[in-house]
Amino acid sequence: MNTNATTVPNQRQDKGFHNTMLYVKQHWQLYAIFLMPALLLTLIFKYAPMSGILIAFQDYNPFRGVSGSEWVGLKHFTRFLSSPDFMGYLANTLKLSVYGLLWGFPMPILLAFLLNRIQSTGIKKKIQLVLYLPNFVSVIVLCGIVRILLSVTGPLNLLMGTEINFMTMPEAFRSIYIISGIWQGAGWASIMYTASLSNASQELKEAAVMDGANILQQIKAVEWPAIKDMVVIQFILQAGNIMSIGFEKAYALQTDLNLPASEIIATYVYRKGLIDGDYSFSTAVGLFNTVINVILLVAVNKIVAKMNDGQGL
Repeated sequence: MNTNATTVPNQRQDKGFHNTMLYVKQHWQLYAIFLMPALLLTLIFKYAPMSGILIAFQDYNPFRGVSGSEWVGLKHFTRFLSSPDFMGYLANTLKLSVYGLLWGFPMPILLAFLLNRIQSTGIKKKIQLVLYLPNFVSVIVLCGIVRILLSVTGPLNLLMGTEINFMTMPEAFRSIYIISGIWQGAGWASIMYTASLSNASQELKEAAVMDGANILQQIKAVEWPAIKDMVVIQFILQAGNIMSIGFEKAYALQTDLNLPASEIIATYVYRKGLIDGDYSFSTAVGLFNTVINVILLVAVNKIVAKMNDGQGL
């Protein structure tokens, strides 16, 4: 191994980093002026509200405030974990998240590979426009479209010659939720992978074609290495948010008959907190959800780091 070939780039990187830090120290006032608004907004709207988690450990009374409410410790956490509905809500949340990850995560990658094989720039842009457009549709509007399509008199029943109300079927809710999510978000999510594929070596691709490599072999040898790091990062982020299912969509697609499959932790927090006014209990449930997310994020990052040559997020 040529040590000089590896030492020179490292020395250049160290010198560049040293020069950058020296420039920052000399012009720290400029950086402070530009960073101050962002830091203030982050502290005010992100960190300051975190003090509200104290409500989860109190019998919160809005008239007495946080300082005047009675401290009850882990009472609300125990109440939630011992609830007969706890396993049902947890299972519904995990099923929607895990199935959505398994089916939804590969779709943007596949779309990026397909788009990358389109030679005509004009056709490629038109297809991208069609794929990106659903992302700009409001979640509530999307749910309204889904309800119309799957209603008894909707287009799907007309095509099938049936009169089935799919929105009242608990066994159909997860499929509806996941498929509609893929339709809305897969095209937009493929942008990052499409951009990463632009860094793939065209010379290697042409060499692979000349050697007789088929499409799958070209993807494996040339295109996959170009997006591998992006795929790992996105997988870690999405796996770490397994418990963070969007409340709006699940709630908008709920009906009284599909509640056994559609009632998740996020909608349960909404019902208990805003409808029933049980602020302390709903805060405890939300905090439990957040802690599980953090644990999953750390665990997935460690697992992927070991699988990916020791390089984590």
